Amino acid sequence: MQAAESRTSSKVAEPLHDDEIHVWWLDYRREHGRAPLRALLAGYLGAVPEMLAFVEGEHGRPSLAEPHGALAFNWSHSGDHALLAIARGIVPGIDLERLRPRPRAMDIARRYFCVEETEALAALGPQQRDDAFLSLWTAKEAVLKATGRGIAYGLDRLQFTVPPAPSRLLRLDGDDASAWQLQSLVPASGHVASLAWRGPARRIRLLTLAGAS
Repeated sequence: MQAAESRTSSKVAEPLHDDEIHVWWLDYRREHGRAPLRALLAGYLGAVPEMLAFVEGEHGRPSLAEPHGALAFNWSHSGDHALLAIARGIVPGIDLERLRPRPRAMDIARRYFCVEETEALAALGPQQRDDAFLSLWTAKEAVLKATGRGIAYGLDRLQFTVPPAPSRLLRLDGDDASAWQLQSLVPASGHVASLAWRGPARRIRLLTLAGAS
């Protein structure tokens, strides 16, 4: 099921309903560290940003420490922008990439992707192949981040449909692929992203923090 998507702009956190996932598009520089993340999460919690504490899971995924652990998040940055996914009751995973030529796309696919994905990519034209590769890459990252693992788990241990087909998880070793939701996002021109979570479909609200371009 395709999740509904809307876009708005705001300087403060929006009310987060239990059937929603909020995805924030914001300006980001590495020197900012976790300050933008803290500020947005604090807006949802009515807390002072500096008082929020984070804990890391077995594979390094950060989450909020108690008493705020019920609010789940994941974020990804590329270049000068970032995406932050926030939800309750599920654990989201998100990955953001800039669209640009990928001369080594097929080399990477042959080494790390499953055979079916690699063959489907090889059948595409060069421009289609670059875009499809990034769609696959962000989908794999998003699912693995939602599971709490990183790409060291093995990118060939999960399989997706290959664009131009709608993005869908076909296989995830040790799990039921049909239990997962996957949403492709285009947060801004020149960027592509994927959002994943385990559980029923939810409404996705794509929000832009005032000042982000």
